[in-house]
Formats: sequence, structure tokens, C-alpha cells
Amino acid sequence: MLELSDVLEARERVRETARRTPLERSHTYSSMTGADVRLKLETFQRTGAFKIRGATNRIATLSEAQTEGGVVTASAGNHAQGVALAATRSGVDSKIVMPEHAPISKVKATKSYGAEVVLAGRDYDAAAERAHEIEREEGRTYVHAFDDEYVMAGQGTIGLEIVEDCPDVETVVVPIGGGGLISGIAVAIKEQHPDVRVIGVQAEGASSAADSLQKGERVSIDEVDTIADGIATRSIGEQTFPYIQKYVDEVVTVSDPEIAVALVYLLERSKTLVEGAGAVPLAAVLFEKFEYVEDEIIVPALCGGNIDLNTLTNVIIRGLVETGRYLKIRTVLKDRPGALEDLLEIFTAHRANIYAIHHDRTSREVEMSDTEVEIELEMRGPDHVDTFLSALRDAGYAVDVLA
Repeated sequence: MLELSDVLEARERVRETARRTPLERSHTYSSMTGADVRLKLETFQRTGAFKIRGATNRIATLSEAQTEGGVVTASAGNHAQGVALAATRSGVDSKIVMPEHAPISKVKATKSYGAEVVLAGRDYDAAAERAHEIEREEGRTYVHAFDDEYVMAGQGTIGLEIVEDCPDVETVVVPIGGGGLISGIAVAIKEQHPDVRVIGVQAEGASSAADSLQKGERVSIDEVDTIADGIATRSIGEQTFPYIQKYVDEVVTVSDPEIAVALVYLLERSKTLVEGAGAVPLAAVLFEKFEYVEDEIIVPALCGGNIDLNTLTNVIIRGLVETGRYLKIRTVLKDRPGALEDLLEIFTAHRANIYAIHHDRTSREVEMSDTEVEIELEMRGPDHVDTFLSALRDAGYAVDVLA
């Protein structure tokens, strides 16, 4: 069984490779929530995520024969980069299987750290099946992304840093994919400070841990669907589940729109770039997914910042929609001079700024004398959106909200 001593030993092994990341109080989120929010900024870790800790600890414990045979693993991206860098620094050959739709940025980064990348499968679990085939075919050692006690111990070094940098911490909020991160952190914290709460967070579209705890046994879900690709696993680990049962106080879920809002807030207010999985702990705090009291010291662990730019664009737009700052509408105008000008007078009166406008005279859904118009707008918040839409409808326009 994983113990505090294992995490302490891991810290010595990873010290030269993994950085000690900052823990900073956020006045913004403290004011928004009433709690005392301190962000553990693992986004500043080497490779942009916490995975380098566990990968380094595991590779440091390989036997001479395992070192010569090389390693293989499966990952959606962050573990891939961690294993690639840790293996290269130790002179170990690495082969990484990533899902076919893994973010291009993570694929390129993994290759740049010295690994051979194989794309296979629609998600992490399918990629893992191929990686185990390579393990058998080539005699490589499989470095599991989460279901390995050496990996868990490496991730647990984050917990050591949290309690050292914030000795008064009352609640630590940690994302859950397969469970390796929260298992290691929970052991490191609970074995020193059993009264500190550890809250796990999953995306609603990948909620195997929450379902497993509710049923008292590991369950697997058929499909995962979330923007938080770093925690998009169909099941939690066989080895991690007992630690979650023993040490984790509560597991909650957040929706993709809530993740998008947290990500946008972190970009705009904290000047911090995170990926979907990195935003879920803050989303759980902002949307009050668990109970906390005034001035409670809460540390959300922002576990990674490796987000594909195309994904980031979509997430930002969704976050702006959810916060009432982006609006896309469709309406119908008479196809005659001056019709658009009449509509724009309402826009001007309500200070709605136009991003883009598109006319469609070919739509079969409108009369031949009409034109369909789609408009993208910059807005100032939910109240502004409501007032603006009411003004349009009061003026006789039939408006469909598209986003």
C-alpha cells in the first residue's frame, strides 16, 4: 500500500526534474466565492502539467533490464509528455500511444521530448489497448498513466508542497481522471493532516469515479464526452480506487459550460492558461459543487495548461456565451433597402457591438421577399443580453438565439 514515506522518497527522485510550482492567493476568486482561495499553479510545471512527477519517479525505479528494453505508455497528452521527457533524460527509449484525435499541440510536444508517437484509438482506453499490444510485442515496460503506486507517489509530491506552502489549508480540490493524481495527493495530505478535506472533481461526461463511489465498486462508462480531455477516461484505476475510497471526502462533477467559464476567468482575471482538466477544480469552487464556509482556505490544484489552440478558441467562445458576453442570433428582414439600417438602430441604441453579419437570401425557411440574417455580437453580460433581446422582440423581430 502507498504510504507517506513513498511520497517522501519520490520527492527526492523527482527533485532535479520536476519544478516546485507556486501556490498563490487569488483575491478575485476569494471575493467571488467568500472563501480564501489559493491556486496551486501546476500549470507552470515542466511539460506544462503534473505528469512529469509520476513519470520521473516510475522511470527512476526501473531495473537495468527494463531500462534497456525501453518503455511504452498510452496518454491523451500530458502523461505522454511526462514519460517522453523523463525517459529521454534517463537515456531510456520511449514509445507513446495517443488517441487518434489527441490535440496536435500535445502530439508535437511529445515528439519534441524524444518519444516515438503512435496514434491509435478514439480515446485513452482504446490507445491503452494498443500500447499493451506493443508492450507484449516488443518487451517494453508499460508506464501506466495512473494505476501504478510509483506514479501515484510522484504525483503525491504536489500534496507535500501544498501543506508546506499553505499549512492552514482546509480543503484541497483535485481533478480526477484515472485517479493517480488525487490518490497520491490524498495520501500525502491525509497521513499528515487527516482533518484537511480532499475533494475530487470530474467532468460530467467522464464521471466514472463519482459513479463508482456511489455504487461501492469500480464501474466503467461506455463513452466519454468532455472538453477536459486530460481526465477523459472511461474508468478509474483498479489500484487508485481503494485510495479514493479511503482518503477522498467527496467527488463532484462539473459541466463543460462550467469548465469553459472557469477557463475564461483564469485567462482574463488571473492571466493563467489552463486546459479543461486544469480548470475543473476552480469550476467546482465557483459553481459551489460542494459546501464550504466563509473564509475557508481552499486550494484548487490547477493540474495542467496544455490546451490545443483550436480547442482553446472554441472554449473561449463557449465561456463568453455562458457569461453573456457573446451572442449569436438569427432573424428575418424584408429584402429591401433600409431594412438592415432599421435593425441596426436598435443595436446602436443598446450598444451591441457586431462581430460579423451574414445574409442568406436562399434559405427555404423564409419567403422569397425576405432575407435571413445571422449576426454575431459582443455583449456586456446576461442583463445586457436580456434587455437587448427584449428590445428586438418588442420591435417586432422574431429572434432565434443560436449561441
